[in-house]
Amino acid sequence: MKVTEHIKKATKTLFSFELLPPLKGEQFSNIEDKINPLLEFNPAYINITYHQEEIVYETLPGGLLKKRTVRKRPGTVGISSAIQYKTGIDVVPHLICGGFTREVTENALIDLHFLGIKNILLLRGDPPVTQKYFVPDPEGNAYAVDLVKQASNLNKGIYLEEDLENAHPTDFCIGVAGYPEKHPEAPNLDSDLIYLKAKVDAGAEYIVTQMFFDNKNYFNFVKNCRKAGINVPIIPGLKPLSAKNQLLALPQTFHVDIPQALAAEVQKCKSKQHIYELGIEWGVQQSKELIAAGVPVLHYYTMGKSDNIYKIAKEVF
Repeated sequence: MKVTEHIKKATKTLFSFELLPPLKGEQFSNIEDKINPLLEFNPAYINITYHQEEIVYETLPGGLLKKRTVRKRPGTVGISSAIQYKTGIDVVPHLICGGFTREVTENALIDLHFLGIKNILLLRGDPPVTQKYFVPDPEGNAYAVDLVKQASNLNKGIYLEEDLENAHPTDFCIGVAGYPEKHPEAPNLDSDLIYLKAKVDAGAEYIVTQMFFDNKNYFNFVKNCRKAGINVPIIPGLKPLSAKNQLLALPQTFHVDIPQALAAEVQKCKSKQHIYELGIEWGVQQSKELIAAGVPVLHYYTMGKSDNIYKIAKEVF
């Protein structure tokens, strides 16, 4: 079932979460350990992230450096298929621009279509740690809106090979990302909404937000989206704070603000466990307020861990 169909049929706020594919060499059992506890809350769907290649340098004898390209987390398509067919839960694999040609992207979409996967989340993606700025593949999509256009074309039966025989249309429900506190590369909130509306106009059917820790940012974002003519469902994305170093790491990595009230409480904590429990408490409060406001789905970023998500969901679902 498509994400938008889940939302239309729901009589209450739905639960969903995001997983990282396992590191190369890990077993599917590692994924099951994270998924199984959360099945108690009947997730409407599960998102699976996508990762581009990274450049690493090995030091050779004599001091020379050897450049090597690796993918530390391969297998998004395979993992998505395994989860959907093993659990019966719909999956939402991510696809990104960075590191992939349009042909590779088309082939991934064809594979997902063959596997009966109806949902995709399309993102530009961040630059790898070895790059300061995002650089698209010369034959790839430069922006998320280009990726949306490519997927939308496939939904119309338009492939890269214009004279392709038996070009049947796909049937993907396309989601995109939104940024309540502005994308870090956007000059201002107004221009960011223009870019977001372009993705919706190109075929995106729903939006899932970057994490935030102050619900006012989400409510203001929704209000501004509606004023800008963006009328698709807007799903809030949440991540519980779990360690003191995240006071610096999360703003630096994801360009989000930590409310002063939360930061002050973290500073008072005497142990890692107290911070962990505080993150759960804050997440429960956020979740309950959002549910009371009638959000369609609460989407949680696990970042490879699900125990704190489980404790939040236990309180609110």
